[in-house]
Amino acid sequence: MAAQVTPSKQAASSLENLKMNDSPAKKLNFEPTGKENAPIPVPLVLDPELLKKTETSARKPEEGEKKALTGVKALEADEPLLQENPNRFVLFPLKYHEIWQMYKKAEASFWTAEEIDLSKDLHDWNNRLNDDERYFISHVLAFFAASDGIVNENLVERFSGEVQVPEARCFYGFQIMMENIHSETYSLLIDTYIKEPKQRTYLFDAIETIPCIRKKADWAIRWIEDKDSTFAQRLVAFAAVEGIFFSGSFASISG
Repeated sequence: MAAQVTPSKQAASSLENLKMNDSPAKKLNFEPTGKENAPIPVPLVLDPELLKKTETSARKPEEGEKKALTGVKALEADEPLLQENPNRFVLFPLKYHEIWQMYKKAEASFWTAEEIDLSKDLHDWNNRLNDDERYFISHVLAFFAASDGIVNENLVERFSGEVQVPEARCFYGFQIMMENIHSETYSLLIDTYIKEPKQRTYLFDAIETIPCIRKKADWAIRWIEDKDSTFAQRLVAFAAVEGIFFSGSFASISG
């Protein structure tokens, strides 16, 4: 019997087959006039009467469009992870052993912020790094401190509620706890290294004060709030958040 192709399997296959040489990033236009750097448009305040007329005269979707929308919902219904599971409150007997093993591996890597000794770090920060290096690292830490909370919001608001498999929910629960510890640690690093109050506030408020971090945050939040996207689409979106946004920043400071 042929294996069932589900949205999550399609998403995983797409990531495995991704070729960096074919990256669409190479085709992007990074000129200042590009739409990526254009000012965020301010929404217009519409007249209520005009809005009613627009709604009543709006084009109804064609039959083909209705079928396409129905097809998306059908794909979601075929995804085993998302099917209603009345036994989701009881863990045993285990059904998804690979997911359970990943949870146990994550559990074995548990640590807390108190385990890190920062007593010597401030001396090295002040005496072994130049201004450019301090600027670079502080902004990377600002991204980390803000973004782990966004990852958690997605886990709490979307994934943990949608996924009906208790083994996966165990993993999500542990991940939420570890994201909290990561966020605490990044905040402690900023608190330790940055002594000037205004600069510290600037870094803690990075989503509002640093444009590139705000763009990353807005992109991730858009996927959390998107009620029309499929689980598979959002799974790939947050694989990009973790595998591109975070991994690139990790690589930049781990030399």
